Amino acid sequence: MQPSTIPLALYIHIPWCVQKCPYCDFNSHSLKQRIDEDAYISHLLADFDIDYALNPRPIHSIFIGGGTPSLFSGASIARLLGELRQRADFADNIEITLEANPGTFEQAKFNAYRQAGVNRLSLGIQSFSPQQLRNLGRIHNDEEAHKAIIAAQQAGFERINTDLMFGLPHQSPEQALQDLKNAAAYGCEHLSWYQLTLEPNTAFYHHPPPLPDEDQRQDIFEQGAAFLRSQGFMQYETSAWTRGAKSAHNLNYWQFGDYLGIGAGAHGKISLADGNILRRSKFRAPNRYQAAHSQGANPYQDQEQIVAREEQGFEFMMNALRLKDGVARAYLPQRTALQHSDLAPVLETLIAKKLIADDPQTYRCTAQGYAFLNDVLTAFL
Repeated sequence: MQPSTIPLALYIHIPWCVQKCPYCDFNSHSLKQRIDEDAYISHLLADFDIDYALNPRPIHSIFIGGGTPSLFSGASIARLLGELRQRADFADNIEITLEANPGTFEQAKFNAYRQAGVNRLSLGIQSFSPQQLRNLGRIHNDEEAHKAIIAAQQAGFERINTDLMFGLPHQSPEQALQDLKNAAAYGCEHLSWYQLTLEPNTAFYHHPPPLPDEDQRQDIFEQGAAFLRSQGFMQYETSAWTRGAKSAHNLNYWQFGDYLGIGAGAHGKISLADGNILRRSKFRAPNRYQAAHSQGANPYQDQEQIVAREEQGFEFMMNALRLKDGVARAYLPQRTALQHSDLAPVLETLIAKKLIADDPQTYRCTAQGYAFLNDVLTAFL
């Protein structure tokens, strides 16, 4: 392992939402009172100082997620990014993404985010259908969904990701296709198109809505994928499609790079000189996170886990094989304590079954292996 050569990203979590969506299992908390943005940013910066000291390197990407980061003002985001620049080196071509909810956008706010240094917006559209937006408990309507994309473009954002879901209640292939057509018509370069799943600890899990069955979901995916390819999109990860640049931040996850996670409920991964990997998570409740400043060596830390050598093969492949093109074989010894020979017996078996490509340069699934990715990954346990 060569920790100093591993790219470093930064994830920043802003945990508040106007209201909790019934399908959401992220660490988000309904807004009950005015957010003290200045105080929370001060905690984020103190949190960053502690984690960054573990192995300081240039930061290649930043993702501000939530929750709903677009609840914060442009001035707050400018302060956050400005003070981070004073604390750490930013790569020359750094990608800085902010998630925005169409129900909380304002043109002036998008302009301010752009001026603050955000160069990529990820818009949580989910659907352009008025009925589906109501089904999903979204606070925005279809008109606001369209206006949010236009506002982002008018603010000068050339890199815009649109989040869309399929397999929604009573959804037909034609309805799902219309969502994709609406997004593609705006010229957005990137789509995150993923299936609605019923996650534990969500309202939908306890009170499931009527969803399309497996055959219907497959039909939706096949028709949608064919349409996206016809529009110049390529699928490069399980739910990621682009006709321009790929998401540098998400690629870093999948290529087993390092990342700091700051903010309530954030997770991070740092490679250590001894060959181990350190994973940290922060207190999930915003009040608990902000009240932690008087406790312990790392006051914001909730849990810490060491990923030992014998567990790193599965973790590496669980990320790498999500990518359609896989990752370079050279990343395994660079980013884990393993050599190719450590995984060779499992790989040879999967190659013989035509689930992993027989490629001396990369680790990647065949088309059949990608279709049965969970089975492939289980082999590395």
